[in-house]
Amino acid sequence: MTPQITLKGWAPAKLGDIVQVLDNERIPINNEEREKRLSKAITKYPYYGATGQVGEIDNYIFDRQAILLGEDAAPFLDFGKSKAYLVDGKFWVNNHAHILRGHVGIDNKFVCYQLNCINYRGFVSGTTRLKLTQGSMKSLPLMIAPANEQKRIVDKIEELFSALDKGEALLKQVQQQLATYRQSVLKAAVTGELTKEWREQNKQSLETGEALLQRILKFRRENWRGRGNYEEPSAPRLIGLSTIPETWMWATLAQITFIKGGVTVDKKRTTDDPITVPYLRVANVQNGYIDLTDVKTITLKKSKIEQYLLKNGDILLNEGGDLDKLGRGWVWQGEIETCIHQNHVFRARPVFEQLSSKYISYYANAFGQSFFMEKGKQSVNLASISLTAISGLPIPIPPIEEQLEIVELLSKKLSEIEHLVNWCETELARSATLRHSILKAAFSGQLVPQDPADEPASELLARIKANREADQAKRPKKVKTTRTPRAAGRKSRKAA
Repeated sequence: MTPQITLKGWAPAKLGDIVQVLDNERIPINNEEREKRLSKAITKYPYYGATGQVGEIDNYIFDRQAILLGEDAAPFLDFGKSKAYLVDGKFWVNNHAHILRGHVGIDNKFVCYQLNCINYRGFVSGTTRLKLTQGSMKSLPLMIAPANEQKRIVDKIEELFSALDKGEALLKQVQQQLATYRQSVLKAAVTGELTKEWREQNKQSLETGEALLQRILKFRRENWRGRGNYEEPSAPRLIGLSTIPETWMWATLAQITFIKGGVTVDKKRTTDDPITVPYLRVANVQNGYIDLTDVKTITLKKSKIEQYLLKNGDILLNEGGDLDKLGRGWVWQGEIETCIHQNHVFRARPVFEQLSSKYISYYANAFGQSFFMEKGKQSVNLASISLTAISGLPIPIPPIEEQLEIVELLSKKLSEIEHLVNWCETELARSATLRHSILKAAFSGQLVPQDPADEPASELLARIKANREADQAKRPKKVKTTRTPRAAGRKSRKAA
């Protein structure tokens, strides 16, 4: 896999021939020394691993420029992900990154940039975890330019990358502004600001939120078919709730919807009269959309299907997962004809079909997080929230007509925001592609002009090789010790 020489003055070389490998100076991530160095201190220095800076530390191993090349090889097979990082100054490194430093005449930046654009397939190995071993790493093929041309290439790359950095910084700033704007639009929607003018024009003909809530509660009482005595759903505590228009009314999720948990997934379950149907998991219920790219199936008794069957307009809310994902969800719109939900996904079905499920879900996603995080429980690996707790989510209820108006205006504005967000993502991806193209041009000799007066890389490599051999000759040779074979040792002891 040695590259062919295509440029005058360039020469092929293996990575191990042009750099010093300083892996013996790494500290394992689980070493006691790491715990000492991660103690609290006033002075902090960067701490690096396989994917760049991972923290700070109060002491350091190195005070120099070096290249860090990841040992965990998963990023090596992904386009656009950096594999090598240049560090300069005081730092220390754990055992998940190789430490490299170019010999005299080899520009560290030149090597680092080239390591981020070569093909690593055939050099990484492993089954459960891909890894770039030191042996494979040393055999990586590179093309070496004359020393002066290396510097010209690095200068040009950094000039072009600097322009891309500025563009990407602006795009990321726009993304942050869009996220802030999106939140402000949602806030305006669920506090009545978005429909203020509409409300003034139509308030005479609207049923108030208070009247709507009383009608809902009356319907619940009169149509109760459950076991035992009917229990009125708890009203929200108004302390700490934001101010809403006078035609709106605060209610709890339990007052305006029928909430139900899903089926427990048990692979060992056996039943008579079985039926296999698709079901929704936490992974399917995202913030503002339902992800159906991977829908699992479950087998259970046919008579049990009805109680878990999803209907158009059902609001889905996650019961488990990471703490900040509790309550995340969206509206089921009949995407699959027969589909149920598992026990880690709650179903909230509006008491009246006229109630806007999307309005309720928008509010839960945008402003229910603090409530869910407060009421949720965190275990070692999983956070969860009970049906009782989620039932108490306070929701501001506008008149039905205003709910529909809010959803229509909100959908339009969020669609415009989403379009701009996607544009930013596309431009950032385009910038990453352009970076790769710049590197490809750099190491095929197309980025900067060549100078015939430059010393050829072959002479540079020959000098590096001679210096290495001279250094090795100066090192004291290890004295070989002769070990007595065990059998001979036992025989001599018996003779004694």
